[in-house]
Amino acid sequence: MTHSILVIAVTALVTLVLRFLPFLVFGGKRETPAYISYLGRLLPYAVMAMLVVYCLRNISFAAAPFGVPELVSCAAVILLHVWKRSSILSILGGTVCYMLLVQLVF
Repeated sequence: MTHSILVIAVTALVTLVLRFLPFLVFGGKRETPAYISYLGRLLPYAVMAMLVVYCLRNISFAAAPFGVPELVSCAAVILLHVWKRSSILSILGGTVCYMLLVQLVF
């Protein structure tokens, strides 16, 4: 029990420090360095690309269902995002589409 409490406490402390660190380092009247601003613009797209690769890495085009649920769901995500410009709607819609295809169709 003590071990679990210590693990939770240390995890919470590290999380708090990491959340407040940018405000301590770049707070006040100091201007944010250009490379930090660059990373702030670039990293969200890089993370999303990595997640897509991670999600699609195990598709087998040689065996049924030949990646059809994944590809249809990716198309649904793209279409929803182009149509509504809502990330949460796109992600939820793609997830629901994939689960319905896997559970009911394939």
